[in-house]
Amino acid sequence: MRKGNPIALLPIGVFLVLYLGLGLWLEYGLRIPMGFYNIPIVIAFLAAILVACMQNRKLSVEDKFAIMGAGVGDKNIITMLLIFLTAGAFVGVVGRSSAQSVAYFMLSVIPPQFAAPVLFVVACFVSTAMGTSVGTITLLTPIAVEVASASNFSVALCVGTVIGGAMFGDNLSFISDTTIAACNGQGCAMKDKFRGNFLIALPAALATLVIVVMITMNQETTPINEPYNLLQVVPYLLVLVGGIVGINVFVVLLGGIVSGAVIMLLTGQTTFMNLLSSMGSGASGMFETSMVAILVSAMCALIRVYGGFDALLYLIRRLFRGNRGGQLGIGLLVGTMDIATANNTVAIVMANPIAKEMCKDYGISPKRSACLLDTFSCIFQGVIPYGAQMLVAISACAEMGVQLSAFEIMGNLFYPYLLLVSSLIAIFVMKEKK
Repeated sequence: MRKGNPIALLPIGVFLVLYLGLGLWLEYGLRIPMGFYNIPIVIAFLAAILVACMQNRKLSVEDKFAIMGAGVGDKNIITMLLIFLTAGAFVGVVGRSSAQSVAYFMLSVIPPQFAAPVLFVVACFVSTAMGTSVGTITLLTPIAVEVASASNFSVALCVGTVIGGAMFGDNLSFISDTTIAACNGQGCAMKDKFRGNFLIALPAALATLVIVVMITMNQETTPINEPYNLLQVVPYLLVLVGGIVGINVFVVLLGGIVSGAVIMLLTGQTTFMNLLSSMGSGASGMFETSMVAILVSAMCALIRVYGGFDALLYLIRRLFRGNRGGQLGIGLLVGTMDIATANNTVAIVMANPIAKEMCKDYGISPKRSACLLDTFSCIFQGVIPYGAQMLVAISACAEMGVQLSAFEIMGNLFYPYLLLVSSLIAIFVMKEKK
């Protein structure tokens, strides 16, 4: 068992100090709203790569560039980048009005006294279709505030329910950047990861639904009647069904883009030029995520050659034993990365190469590893008070005239807590099928 070179992990430490340290100082020291997200993550990674390039004087600068180029040129990284851009174009085409149609359609066909549980179901469906928890929370939080104001439901309960449902879809969606990053980083098919992931997420979702129903079952509310267009639901359904069936993700996304474009044009929701602009904006919105994937791949390639991953694996082997211990180690690894970066996609991208090595050592399948990476990153991302999901929800409530703190919402985040319980049961009780 090689001990490796712990000093090779210094670039990760530099990134964490710059990103996490400065972010916390701005957020809580200077009390700048959303100060955590004012730190340019790309610049933080560039600084970390500079430190990595200054290490190991046995290698020339040209050799280090060659190592980074090989890391970035990996097939899985290229595939990940292309899927990121295609998924961004799809979201840009269908737009916010389509997601609103999905939400209001579901709210219109279910009795109003079950509005709060319906919020959870709607959030699960919309986030699975959209592939973004932040987008889902942005869309549904105003609806959650309206549901609370039209009833005796707690605003914190309704908003917490939306966040939980949003994390359900973030974890499972075929076009979610976390799913894309985990599957391509571990080299497994999305449909295989989805099947295993679904068996973990579904019990947590059902238990959450039962809890919300029990809390709100004796409350009464008024009907929520908002206009919707059923045609605009079609692109999301095509993407969802196509992904579950196992059709190639590019084909699924292209089908969603084409169907969405046709429907948006036929219904008069946009013009051809605006459609092209929205498609470009959607793809451009993936720029930072794509750049992070590239920079992390380059940095990790150097760290691997320097022996940093060997050192980290040596420590993990000392702490965790056996297949189940290895699975827990992968979960805690990506969870720690998420706490440090407050970004579940970045956490997965950083943990990917280490998790891949752990799979070989502990006999863990790529699909189980991808499932653990995605699930545990979403668990931690869904509950940290300085995460984008929580901050967006609080900001949306403030825009609706409701002041809500992160800690009030955290007491109503039933789904992330139950997902953790379900994940631990899957690791220690349910044996993975070969």
